[in-house]
Amino acid sequence: MTTVFAVVCIAILVVMAIALARAFIAPTVYDRIIGINMFGTKTVLFIAAVGFLMGRPEFLDIAIVYALINFIGMVAVLRFFEDTTPVK
Repeated sequence: MTTVFAVVCIAILVVMAIALARAFIAPTVYDRIIGINMFGTKTVLFIAAVGFLMGRPEFLDIAIVYALINFIGMVAVLRFFEDTTPVK
């Protein structure tokens, strides 16, 4: 069973790398924000999976706090870019 979770953690790391690549090479600001948000969401999933793999349930609390910080940060960034986007 631990092997399955180790493979899942590696797969999550690969998806996180793909999300970072999307954030760096995306054509618009909003696509970059989506890539960064996806990276944050996968980080929460990775923290939870590693916590389960290591038998440390307190990692779930850390993952929940990180999810809240990620959500609030994304809302703040989107509000900022909404106010600075020129109207066509």
